[in-house]
Amino acid sequence: MPELPEVQALADFLRERTDGLVVTGVELGSFHVLKTFTPPPDALVGAPVDGVGRFGKFLDLDCGGTHLVFHLARAGWLRWSEALSATRLRPGKSPIALRVRLDDGSGFDLTEAGTQKRLAAYVVNRVEDVQGIASLGPDPLAEDFTEEAFAAVLAGHRMQVKGLLRDQSIIAGVGNAYSDEILHVAKLSPFALAATLDPDQVARLYLALRETLAGAVLAASGKPAKELKDAKRAGMRVHGRTGEPCPECGDTVREVSFADSSLQYCATCQTGGKPLADRRTSKFLK
Repeated sequence: MPELPEVQALADFLRERTDGLVVTGVELGSFHVLKTFTPPPDALVGAPVDGVGRFGKFLDLDCGGTHLVFHLARAGWLRWSEALSATRLRPGKSPIALRVRLDDGSGFDLTEAGTQKRLAAYVVNRVEDVQGIASLGPDPLAEDFTEEAFAAVLAGHRMQVKGLLRDQSIIAGVGNAYSDEILHVAKLSPFALAATLDPDQVARLYLALRETLAGAVLAASGKPAKELKDAKRAGMRVHGRTGEPCPECGDTVREVSFADSSLQYCATCQTGGKPLADRRTSKFLK
């Protein structure tokens, strides 16, 4: 799933390539991808792309005051083409969920692999009309997201810190992969309770949050959309690296599996050498 760094890179990528262009077509390859009814997708046709922005994991194309907002979810992606095929999309005939055409012949497809089909697109007059954006927590890279503000967020939630980092209504933009990375850098257990962290732990976690995301944004900057997935995987310290040596201490990276996801961590760096139980609990294996 693309998270804040990749979504920011996609926003920058689209902003550069759509500057000065006009939307000439919006085609649906899957009817379920569009979550709004008014304005219709045709309201975008003929409008200039005035800007591209990011809200958490949402991308926003401002097209003459009408917004195309989309969320790539777990298996979605953006595929850019300098010369799109002239053939119109046929619903249900390809993994392409939505296509946007621009007046120089370029454009992009939103694609989604698998069967879950969670990719979502919205055509709205205000980005705040998208419920997922309206309910977002603060952006962790915003200038006003200070350590004091972060400490207040943690103090207000007696929940596991891994879950807090992933909750978009609490902090926007962090998902499963970067929460693993942030907690490894901060040397904290993913099952630690947010409200019980001491000041030193809060400071470490805040610094790890900001520096990990900022570093990933910098690493993704300037890369074309097709290279971002591989770049993300290559930059991971522990996430997706079960069984490999920890880059800090050399211990084996371990995994906790859930019904539909997993987390990775280093026991030596994060849990005092004790393996975590492989279930939804904060207890250690006996």
